Formats: sequence, structure tokens, C-alpha cells
Amino acid sequence: MRVLHVITGLASGGAEQQLRLLLRHSRAEAEVATLTNPGLVARAIRDEGTVVHELAMAGNTDFTVLPRLVKLIRGGAYDVVHTHLYRACVYGRVAARLAFPRRRVGAPAIVATEHSLGSEHIEGRPLTSFARHLYLATERLGSVTIAVSATVGLRLLLWGVPTERIVVIGNGIEPESYRFDPTARERTRTALGIPPDRFVVGSVGRLVPGKRVDRVLRALPFDATALIVGGGPEAPGLVALARELDVEAVFTGETAGVTDLLSAMDLLVFASAEETFGVAVVEALAAGLPVLYAACPAVDNLPDELRNGMPSVRRLATDLSDLRPALAAAARTGAHRTPVPDAVAHYDIATQAARVDELYARLAPRLTPDPSATSDRSATSDRSATSDRSVTSHRSATSDRGGQ
Repeated sequence: MRVLHVITGLASGGAEQQLRLLLRHSRAEAEVATLTNPGLVARAIRDEGTVVHELAMAGNTDFTVLPRLVKLIRGGAYDVVHTHLYRACVYGRVAARLAFPRRRVGAPAIVATEHSLGSEHIEGRPLTSFARHLYLATERLGSVTIAVSATVGLRLLLWGVPTERIVVIGNGIEPESYRFDPTARERTRTALGIPPDRFVVGSVGRLVPGKRVDRVLRALPFDATALIVGGGPEAPGLVALARELDVEAVFTGETAGVTDLLSAMDLLVFASAEETFGVAVVEALAAGLPVLYAACPAVDNLPDELRNGMPSVRRLATDLSDLRPALAAAARTGAHRTPVPDAVAHYDIATQAARVDELYARLAPRLTPDPSATSDRSATSDRSATSDRSVTSHRSATSDRGGQ
């Protein structure tokens, strides 16, 4: 099966990293088209053997990208066009339909993944009526939309996307790659100038207002260091704020990986008021870190037996009014690692990629998954094929599977 992934850009963001992982674990023969900004992740994807087409789109309204994308889709013999992020979803769906306007034999199925839809923002920008109507108009050109959490699936429903056009497939990680490494901890702290016995409060994510990293700095105990991982427009202001507050803070900037940085931390704070998934929390749990979070569908949407099995995870008040005392108490307790909870295996990327492959196969019925790779699931796949398309039914099915 041939798949073309169309994405807005390939800098080091959550959706971009998820695409890289999907490419690594999917059985499909894939290529990637990036509309703009081929950054760190584009280089990593190429290094791992996947073709990346750079379409050099100049801005949101650069319509000249459409004929280039149409030509690529028409000539690529793709079975599926899979779009990621708002701009790529709009232009990619239109281009895929223009490439085969009459849906003749050879037309690809059109799949989208919705990574970043909040109740009031999408990809960190305020939602407008125009953005919503444009999204919905182009959504109808596709076959199905993958929501990365049941929370996102519900938001799509409230927007007016039909239930039968939504499938919930969560993000994933490679759990073993985040395992705590004491050698990496020592090496990373030395490189960053952090003393070995210093309590380190970590934050991972793009530096935009919605992540509320400023609140982490304001709540930081005097005897702790903040390790701020990520880049973004808020970076200069946050550096200035740390100086103003006279707190110890290390800013890494944009980075292609966080494994060693998580080993250097003692606690992760995920301060966003609203999230679509929260992969940084899952990565932190895989590293054995205690976590404080304000919003994280990856945790909140778990089956009860998995969510209740994480004593080291605490949900904060939405307004973060309890963040300062929670950090002070954690610093007093000191550094400790926790057992990796079963919830981490629930989000293994190998399982999530297999579900995406099965979705591709259902949308292109002449092509079927490798029987040897799906034999363990074959007895249940046929029974769940219909219910898997419903947000409500999917959440029930996930609960039944437990820690799969």
C-alpha cells in the first residue's frame, strides 16, 4: 500500500514527531509532502529512509501550491492521502479531490488526523468562524478523520462532523526509548550546568501562551531548577521573566529528542489549560517521572483501571492555584523514580500504527493488511470494524482492551 502524508511543516512539534513515529512503525510504503518549513523532523525522516517532498508554500493563501500537490498526488499512484495539521488538511483534501475529480479507479482514499483542535484554539491560534467553516467544507471531501483522543473526537462532533466519519486512534510513543538512564542523567546535567543533587522541574512543549510555562516559573521553589524544553515565540519573554524572578532556569530551545532530558528531570509539570492529547506526559511516565498536569486527555480518557494505577500522577486545579504548594512539597520530598504504569503500554506506537494500517485497509478494500502481522487481532477486527468508527463506541472498545 502506498501512502502520501501531507503535513503543514516539519519542525520539531508534536504532530511532526507523531508522523515520524507512524512512518517508522507502519507497514505502508510512504512518502511525505511538507507544505512549508522542512526542519529538524524532515531531516530525521529522510535519514530514516522516507522521501520528503518540499512544496515551498509561501503562506496560508499561496494557492500556487495546489497544482504542485495535485501533480504529485496524480503521479504517485497512492492508495491513501493522509493529511496532518490545519493548513495541510485544507489544501491536501482539495488537491486529492482535484487530482481525481470523478473518483475514478485509482483515486486515493483521503484520511486526516486532527492533532490540535481545542475548544477555542487550533494549533495555538484562536478559532474563527471562517476557519471553522473552511475546515468543515474541506472535511467533507475526505473519507474519515482520525481524532488523537476521545476529547478531540467530541470536539469534532460538536463542530458538526458526523459520527461515522470520526475514528479515535491515540498518539503513541516507543516506551523503551524513554527508560530512565542514570548515566544519561549525569551526562545531561553536566552539559547543562545543573548540579547532581539539584531538584529539577521539567516542562516540555512548544513555548506558546497556552502552555503557561510562565506560571511554572512563577511557582518554582527557590531550591529548584526549571528545565524548559522546546522553542517558540514565547522563549525570549520567558528567559527575561526567569531573570526578573531570579529563579534558576535552563532553556534548551527546539530539540529533536527529549529522552536524556527526561532522565535529567525529577518532576514534569504539564501546565496547559487545554490539550488534545499530552504526549509529553506519556513520555514522562515512561521515564518513571512523577507528573503534575492541568489538562491531559491521554490520562483523562484512559479506562478506569489504568487511570487509577498511576499514584505518581496528580491533576492540578485548572487555574493552577495549587501549583506553588505542589512544587514546594515535591522539592521537599526530593528526587525519586516511580514504576512505569501500565498506561504507557496502552500508548505503544506499534499498536497505534497497526490500527492506522487497518483503517487504510478498510478504506482501500482491494488491499489487505499482512495476515502474519494481524493474525492475533483478526478475530476481533471484523467485529469492531463498524463500532470503531464511532467516538462513543470506540471509547468503550478501548476500555474492553485494557492495557493493549
